[in-house]
Amino acid sequence: MDHQIAAETIDVSGFRAKIENYRPRTIAFTSKKAASLFYGRPSSGIALGRQTRDTSLPEIFVLPSPSGAASGHWTIEPWRELAAWIAAVG
Repeated sequence: MDHQIAAETIDVSGFRAKIENYRPRTIAFTSKKAASLFYGRPSSGIALGRQTRDTSLPEIFVLPSPSGAASGHWTIEPWRELAAWIAAVG
């Protein structure tokens, strides 16, 4: 489960280096926990959907987990927002 992910097991600097190297237009995290580890702040401070733009990074979306365990907090809207973004940028 996402809440069990330990911060020390995630290579954020390595992921950022890959972003720099490959330069994707968009990144989507499928859990607030994963996004919180990337941003280095609590998941309670991260909203679902498109994140405030940091010009050094691609567009970032935080989506509700597709896991059945998260079904009580699941909503389609952030997924639709991502789909619309991808359709718009090609």
